[in-house]
Amino acid sequence: MSPTYLKKATGAAKPTNGSPADVPSIVKEVIDSIRLEGDAAVRRYSEKFDRWSPGSFKLSKLEVEHAISQVPAQTIEDIKTVQANVRAFAVAQRESLKDFEVEMTPGVFLGQKNNPINSVGAYIPGGRYPLLASAHMTILTAKVAGVKHVIACTPPAGGKIPNATVAAMHLAGADEIFVLGGVQAVAAMAVGTATVPKVDFIAGPGNAFVAEAKRQLFGEIGIDLFAGPTEVLIVADETADPFMIATDLLSQAEHGPDSPAVLITTSVEVGKRTIDLCDQLLEGLVTAPIASVSWRDFGEVVLAESLDEAYEIADEYAYEHVQVLTEKPREALDKMQNYGALFLGPMTCVSYGDKCIGTNHVLPTRGASRYTGGLWVGKFLRTVTYQEVRSAEESGKLGRLCGRAARVELFEGHARSGDLRASMYLKDQFDWIKR
Repeated sequence: MSPTYLKKATGAAKPTNGSPADVPSIVKEVIDSIRLEGDAAVRRYSEKFDRWSPGSFKLSKLEVEHAISQVPAQTIEDIKTVQANVRAFAVAQRESLKDFEVEMTPGVFLGQKNNPINSVGAYIPGGRYPLLASAHMTILTAKVAGVKHVIACTPPAGGKIPNATVAAMHLAGADEIFVLGGVQAVAAMAVGTATVPKVDFIAGPGNAFVAEAKRQLFGEIGIDLFAGPTEVLIVADETADPFMIATDLLSQAEHGPDSPAVLITTSVEVGKRTIDLCDQLLEGLVTAPIASVSWRDFGEVVLAESLDEAYEIADEYAYEHVQVLTEKPREALDKMQNYGALFLGPMTCVSYGDKCIGTNHVLPTRGASRYTGGLWVGKFLRTVTYQEVRSAEESGKLGRLCGRAARVELFEGHARSGDLRASMYLKDQFDWIKR
């Protein structure tokens, strides 16, 4: 398959799994310092990177209440509406996961349970954009999963407490809120300090430094995903509206200067018109300084001979967001496999998923959709198993089987555990058993 490009990415390279050369070393230095010095290092790096050094990074109950009081009533109402959507979908996910127990043979019981993680850290980005929605997606989803303790960190906004983000964090159910950003926040949650509790798992998007911190700390703590630049791909046929396509591509291109926006279409006319409209729309877009760079360097328009080929090409991209603007959009549910989330038809758009519809917006990027889905209730659960044998006869039979299976693998100790039950319950004789 050799796609025809009406527009091809002009950047030096498509986004890769690597970070800029200096990021890993800077992140390692911060993590190592926080391990050694604790809160002193946290404060030093907060002053250095964010120019933020309050008396306490943790907000008191009164500070949280004051922050919420500064947020317009309509914004609070909207936060509650969006969180109701996210909660309803997360609850449906949780209810789909059932604990069970089966009796394999008479008296042999095997079971499965879904236990929530004990403590979770949620990172809510700030910086260029205050991502309130990330509070819903991380904190609220963890709480629906049953996580007992969630601490949440977000950076200051221009040297001030980001009131709307704090409101979203509180309403989502955060047990502790810290105005603390960047690597210092992630490292503090991962290793623990005198004032920041250590967590078992960290969720939430962030910049290259936050992503690298999660990568370096993975294993010591669990993480949701290795995040990269936001990606959008639209599959369109001749029935699609080029103005809508252009609008929706640029809506994601504004995330960052390296956010790929790709159109795969069966129509030359739709493809060419979309390119023209992107250029026109950028002239009046407030976020054009970001979106125009992304579209110029990483935007692509690919021409496919058929919709089947378009879906095959889309699966090769394996992008985070895939929007389907075709006559029969639900065909994509059968035709496609590799995506973080599908958005079907002209009445749906990726921005709904980002901000308000209820599905989680923390999704796999950089081809990771080939092996994982996005953040969901199940990420905050540990699926564990248990076994119980109540039948002496069945325990003896398993003992015989275990002994044979283990000795094939040269595990004599394992075999003897089985022998012992065969001896106790079936009266088998073994030379090594001498009581």
